[in-house]
Amino acid sequence: MEEAAYRQLLMRHWKASDEGDFEVEHEIYDHKSMLYYPQSGERISGRANIQASRYAQPNSKRFAVRRITGSRDLWVTEFLLSYDGKPSHTVSIMEFRDALVVRETQYFADPFSPSPSRSALVELVTEGDLDN
Repeated sequence: MEEAAYRQLLMRHWKASDEGDFEVEHEIYDHKSMLYYPQSGERISGRANIQASRYAQPNSKRFAVRRITGSRDLWVTEFLLSYDGKPSHTVSIMEFRDALVVRETQYFADPFSPSPSRSALVELVTEGDLDN
């Protein structure tokens, strides 16, 4: 599959995630796919369980993709995931086989205040400025 096709597939996935379309959101996964959340030590096995876990999640979620990069069968998406309006900077690493995700690992980072020790070295930016 060409890179443009992977990008289109991923954009369809993240758009469906943002819209709460659980059917389209999970079309991207192989039926034996694995989803890892290293920070909580969780592994979810199989597309049906991944979908069920997301369907059962009680919070209102929004997804704002910042960047998608990758090649061949390894793709990374950086996005801002908001649960009930609280933002979390998120990275999704997806490994594909036959154009379906066989493994995904997601990392989450909550915003934090800048360190005073770096104040003379940094420029504060807003979320919209991060891409510039």
